[in-house]
Amino acid sequence: MNFADLAKVPGPASEWVLREELEETGLERGFVLEVMRDRLRVMREAIERGLQSDAPSVAGMVGWNAKTLWEAEDPLRAPLLKRVQAYAMAVNEENARMGKIVAAPTAGSAGTVPGALFGVADHLGLPDERLVMPLVLAGGVAKIISRQVYIAGASGGCQNEIGSSAAMAAAAVTELLGGSPEASVHAAALALQNTLGLVCDPVGGYVEVPCVMRNGFFSVHAVSAAQQALAGVRSFIPPDEVVLAMAKIGRLLPPELKETGRGGLACTPTARRTVARLGGTPPDCDDPPDGG
Repeated sequence: MNFADLAKVPGPASEWVLREELEETGLERGFVLEVMRDRLRVMREAIERGLQSDAPSVAGMVGWNAKTLWEAEDPLRAPLLKRVQAYAMAVNEENARMGKIVAAPTAGSAGTVPGALFGVADHLGLPDERLVMPLVLAGGVAKIISRQVYIAGASGGCQNEIGSSAAMAAAAVTELLGGSPEASVHAAALALQNTLGLVCDPVGGYVEVPCVMRNGFFSVHAVSAAQQALAGVRSFIPPDEVVLAMAKIGRLLPPELKETGRGGLACTPTARRTVARLGGTPPDCDDPPDGG
């Protein structure tokens, strides 16, 4: 199944994703849904731990940001915006502390789906059980993307990871809010096309900076895509063509911008000093370490 086919199915898109999964694997429907419930439980627990903890991460660059945001005043009076970001960051800071999380689709992008999905559900007072089938759809979106590109920053930059997770989250939120298969597919495309070209530049190779805050930003990005799709906005470029464009862009990106820690933010003077402080070898960059 591709996005074009999924957009045309009658009824919830998640049902067709689940049907394909059962046909391919031979698994029982009840078993797969129970696995999804377990994944949701792990996501929920990671959010709760992350919001309560300010313990530093492995490299000490993050660990307190989700709790800081969650407990801060909300001058914008936008509780959904704050909630979605804090939830996403909480999950990724748990990952940076080596806590238990669900890779969705990767560890580095693990906060986007739960941030958007749980954030919207909690904002509307919806029970976690309502998230089971939307999570199935999120998995289906990742499956369609993975048939065209490797979902890894080392393969095509962060567009492959955070872009895929944003697409997954956008489709899931759209279905949660009653959107059609067509709307869900276009929400995924809208989210994905606006991450094209995003580089993967983790400082020191740790999934901390800019990864934690990036998940916060792109969980909101996913909700925005869902809101547009629910209003009737559609991707001018067909969703399957968006995935192909991402694959081509990934091949054009130089190695320095694909999770090697040798470009982008990872090559800034502060990043290089941080790597040295942690006992590593700073990347060999074109600019002097002191920025001069």
